[in-house]
Amino acid sequence: MRDSSRGEVDPFIVMDVMEAARQAEASGRHIIQMEVGQPGTPAPQGARDAVARVMREDPMGYTVALGLPELRARIARLYADWYGVDLDPGRVVVTSGSSAAFLLAFTALFDAGDRVAIGAPGYPSYRQILKALSLEPVDLPTSPENRLQPVPADFAEMDIQGLMVASPANPTGTMLDRAAMTALIEAAAAKGAAFISDEIYHGIEYEAKAVTALEITDDAYVINSFSKYFSMTGWRIGWMVVPEAHVRKVERLAQNMFICAPHVSQVAALAAMECDVELQANLAVYAENRRLMLEGLPKAGFDRIAPPDGAFYVYADVSLLTDDSLAFSREILDQAGVAVTPGLDFDPARGAGTLRFSYARSTEDIREGLARLDRFMASRG
Repeated sequence: MRDSSRGEVDPFIVMDVMEAARQAEASGRHIIQMEVGQPGTPAPQGARDAVARVMREDPMGYTVALGLPELRARIARLYADWYGVDLDPGRVVVTSGSSAAFLLAFTALFDAGDRVAIGAPGYPSYRQILKALSLEPVDLPTSPENRLQPVPADFAEMDIQGLMVASPANPTGTMLDRAAMTALIEAAAAKGAAFISDEIYHGIEYEAKAVTALEITDDAYVINSFSKYFSMTGWRIGWMVVPEAHVRKVERLAQNMFICAPHVSQVAALAAMECDVELQANLAVYAENRRLMLEGLPKAGFDRIAPPDGAFYVYADVSLLTDDSLAFSREILDQAGVAVTPGLDFDPARGAGTLRFSYARSTEDIREGLARLDRFMASRG
């Protein structure tokens, strides 16, 4: 049987770590999960109640490709509430998670062979989706002095057709302030490159509010999701904001590639947006977990970290401890019973010397995980 070179993408290593953790738990061990980037909480109660009601009354067929009009309008209102941005709901596209939004964005913006710059470390699926679409991902090795975020100098001499940024970022949790975001938008525009902003972790911030690219320009693609702040990973529901002139193009692609996002998930998402009290309670848990991580990881010996501004990750430089983060993560799982993610997922060139720790689970789990890591590191001498 023929096959395509476009299918030769790298594995998503964190998913392999999740499977190893599952197998360990199936054998009777209790594993503390610091590898997976998903909340330990369910969808908000209001979202689950809305689904229970609608399932009795609605056959839940297709929606229009761009999404339920009332959900698109509510998402537009979020931009007014959170950022003071007056957004036309007609520019909002509801998607099957942010992953579908990446596919739509990359397909709408780029032709085969185009080069798209992404920060390294960064979310690994950017790279793999670009490859699968016959596009060329261009890693921008970011530096600690720039809080592991790209700056215009990183791509000043490059021929690129696109720039993708994430703030708060995965795996670092660091953010771009308004000046830094503006500089990147202007540098991309000067090259005639499309600008894409992944804002999936907006809402999970600690000391300052994240900046949306829409505060600065309408000439950008902005991608977000209900997975993180709204605690709805498995519902596979997200959205994208595109320039007005691109709406019809994206709509045609969405019609043919996905038909629509899951109807039931759209209903849940609309209700979730009214669950502020519950969602803010989740945020308070992340804030306490972050405090514990920033205190406990250095005590255990993981002291070369970029303090996160948002999201629920700590990215640690462990190059003084290992030159094989994959083997090191396996050692931690086997001996400490803590699942962590090797940095190879996020930075192919330097990830052998880094680990990502997620603190999205319960505070009880975070305390126990830190205690286990402390004992593990002490046992290594």
